[in-house]
Amino acid sequence: MTKYMREHESYLLDAMKQNDKLVYLLEYHNRQIKWLQHERIVHLLVMIFTALLFVFSFVGMILMTNLFTLLLVLLLGVLTVTYIIHYYVLENTVQRWYKISNSLNQQIDAIGVNLHTL
Repeated sequence: MTKYMREHESYLLDAMKQNDKLVYLLEYHNRQIKWLQHERIVHLLVMIFTALLFVFSFVGMILMTNLFTLLLVLLLGVLTVTYIIHYYVLENTVQRWYKISNSLNQQIDAIGVNLHTL
């Protein structure tokens, strides 16, 4: 996923330098943003669910300490941290992509193309 995001961003930034097909780039990029927003909301829900399971298993470990609950807490702890890191990357990528979209809009405005007539 992160590889795809880096490749898309690199492609977009290179294409923006050429000042060619800016309207197409904006439409394409906005579709990618929508897709990434969907991905982000799904990962947010999974992260919240995983974090809740971690908290419940931690409480369970406190109430009845045994090897199973300890392993469950460790597993869910690692999984929760992994989801938090991944969600952090997704969130920052979306924020960067918003800025790229704004830059594309500014470039299109600078060359005098009216997006509302297209």
